[in-house]
Amino acid sequence: MLTASGRMNVTASVTLSLISALALTLVSVAPHAQPSSTPDMKARIDGLVAELERYLQDGMAKWHVPGIAIGLVTGDRLHYARGFGKRNDKGEPVDTKTVFQGGSITKAFLAATIAIEVDKGRLHWDDRVVDLYPTFQLKDPWVTQEFRVFDLLAQRSSLPPYANDIIATLDFPDEVAIRALRNVEAESSFRTTYAYTNVTHLIAGRIVANKAGQPDWNHVLKQNLLDPLGMASSSYTADAIRNAANHADGYHWMPGGSTIIPFSEFMPYAFAGAGSINASVEDLARWVRLQLAKGSFEGKRIVSEANLAVTRTPRVPVDNKTTYANGWFIVPAPDGTIIWHHGSTLGFGTFVGFLPDKDVGIIVLTNAEDKLFPASVGLWTLYRLLGSPLSEDPLVKQLDLAKAKYKAAGKLYARPVNPQPSPDPKTMTGKYANASFGEATLTADAQSPVLELASGARLRLNEWDGAVFTIALSPLDRFKDLAAAMGPLPAGFAQWQVDKEGKHFLRLQFEDGPPYDFHRHD
Repeated sequence: MLTASGRMNVTASVTLSLISALALTLVSVAPHAQPSSTPDMKARIDGLVAELERYLQDGMAKWHVPGIAIGLVTGDRLHYARGFGKRNDKGEPVDTKTVFQGGSITKAFLAATIAIEVDKGRLHWDDRVVDLYPTFQLKDPWVTQEFRVFDLLAQRSSLPPYANDIIATLDFPDEVAIRALRNVEAESSFRTTYAYTNVTHLIAGRIVANKAGQPDWNHVLKQNLLDPLGMASSSYTADAIRNAANHADGYHWMPGGSTIIPFSEFMPYAFAGAGSINASVEDLARWVRLQLAKGSFEGKRIVSEANLAVTRTPRVPVDNKTTYANGWFIVPAPDGTIIWHHGSTLGFGTFVGFLPDKDVGIIVLTNAEDKLFPASVGLWTLYRLLGSPLSEDPLVKQLDLAKAKYKAAGKLYARPVNPQPSPDPKTMTGKYANASFGEATLTADAQSPVLELASGARLRLNEWDGAVFTIALSPLDRFKDLAAAMGPLPAGFAQWQVDKEGKHFLRLQFEDGPPYDFHRHD
């Protein structure tokens, strides 16, 4: 998962500013009579279809979204589903079986697999993480000792948003990203502040896999959820979606249009339970049916109602309206509650949401980099079905925000008109090391300095202003697809500095997450 601008971080996917902006749109609603029965909800869906389809098609044109698949579930079945637009540059149409990258909608699946292991008595929500995963360590010893299983997915770790995502993105083993958490300075008090992270989910996935006796979390996902739910077209690797006969290709979003991008081996698949699922509307409808049926599917109990409810228990406020649970955002609505999550990868945006008290859920899948288009459509629809239409059109509001953010990013990275001269690259070359990334080598070619990391990733440092450079992933070898998919904007800034002892070091600051200092030691 990346940020809205296409630079490296996970995720997918969510920033506090965008969530807050969307939540503000959702505050002003006009309560109406509420649906209370499945027949009434089916009638409401049928009555909304024409308006919804116009809304989607108009939004796709304005947002430059190539393709979309949507489904509405009620009465324990997929009541309405349809595809719109194209799934690739060949113009092949999207339908309800088209497979998309899911991104962070995967987090709720991870939460459900924890719940299943709790049902089996192999795990407890309040187990200490350090007892289950002894190498787990944060900078604060007390937080390390008090961190529980239910904290891993609760987005209140005290860490900065997207902490160490860049390590996993650049193909370091997930154990490296996990171990490096001990080097990250806390940004808030434990359990007090919403901050979106993904590496904590890697820990949860490892714990679940160990308890289930499986080699990794993806195997647990298949065994405990995908197979029992009959999600036959769902998968969790780049090869799987690439080889699927009916799959969507991803597109990078820009205000003037969308450009097709290649699948990357690393994004989002390096993050397993934080974002690895590939799925279609028809498959995800089965997942929504499980949620609406409180853990049962076609008469079979998959997860207990009690432990599924734990995954929906609010853990931390996001803003004055929204809270975060375990893999779900929770929003109070007139006469009910909206439970939802969206996903963001380099070329896809997704949304899954439902009204547990009204027996209705929605899936929105797009093959355009996420700018909250799917979330806007999903929440617009759910409020319509509640009989409480929004006072503002979220698609209009979010498009304005996306354009403004893109413009601001362009200004941020625009080179100064009269830049200071950069250091001679030859004086910068040598061996460097960072406590999280390990050893690195800085070389200089005809173009610019290049920092080669232990994973094989090469970060090109392009001149910007004096000793400050912009960072770009060099499109070499197995990283070429990731580099191509990242889009035109840099991944962050690098600055060559001198410490108090007169020794040089290179500070890398990616778009999100903590800074990383690489100290020269040759």
